Amino acid sequence: MYLDVSAHVGHWPFQKTAAGSCRALLDRMNQYGVERSVVGHMHGIFYKNAQSANEELYEEIRSDRRFPGRLIPFAVLNPNYAGWKKDLEDCRTRMGMKGIRLYPLYHDYELLDPGCLELVRMAGECGLPVAIPLRMVDSRSRSWMDVRKELALKDLIPLIREVPGARFLLLNVANGIRLKEEELRFFRESKVLLDTSGRNISDLGELIGKFGKDKFAFGTHTPILDYATGMLRIESLQHGEADEPAMEMLRSGNARRFLEI
Repeated sequence: MYLDVSAHVGHWPFQKTAAGSCRALLDRMNQYGVERSVVGHMHGIFYKNAQSANEELYEEIRSDRRFPGRLIPFAVLNPNYAGWKKDLEDCRTRMGMKGIRLYPLYHDYELLDPGCLELVRMAGECGLPVAIPLRMVDSRSRSWMDVRKELALKDLIPLIREVPGARFLLLNVANGIRLKEEELRFFRESKVLLDTSGRNISDLGELIGKFGKDKFAFGTHTPILDYATGMLRIESLQHGEADEPAMEMLRSGNARRFLEI
């Protein structure tokens, strides 16, 4: 069984995307044999009030009896926006969101800003994992209106050090996968899970040997990236790189453990 930890619905303003709705996402999941997907609403990246996008996702998931059992909603929250504490509580209790997604590059804050630290601490105390995409699109081919900066894996270390009780889901890892030994040791010992969508996860077998087989989970970054690459990175592993129990951990086991489902 596959569990995708990195899916989106909504429209990306800078290019046409294939799965703008929960229905379209579910069709794609069925096509590729994916049982469940963690999903956030891309409109929350651009709305002045990200909570409006969380409401959209909540209402859409409620609109079809097939969606609640297949889609795992994550709330997009912006610690720069007044009222985020109330929004966090509302997402957790009324909407039943299972985690949060942060977009510091788009919402214009640093990972160690007081508001971000407080939000991550509160999420950790509530038992909600914190997902952070290191980038949404390749900055080299971005629209002139899109953000230029991208995050590298090492950029997350200070935040993880500051809030060791939180769980971090790092998505679309496209830069800085090569770490110093002390940084690598830190990631192995932290509550961190990386998805398989980013281009720097191309040599997954080698990375499993360095980070550990419990540090990776299937992810697609759909609909920005193609749906199959993150899956092929797992299925192309040789037996010496991952045996069948390890393959099942990568397909869904690590994600289920991390998400506590």
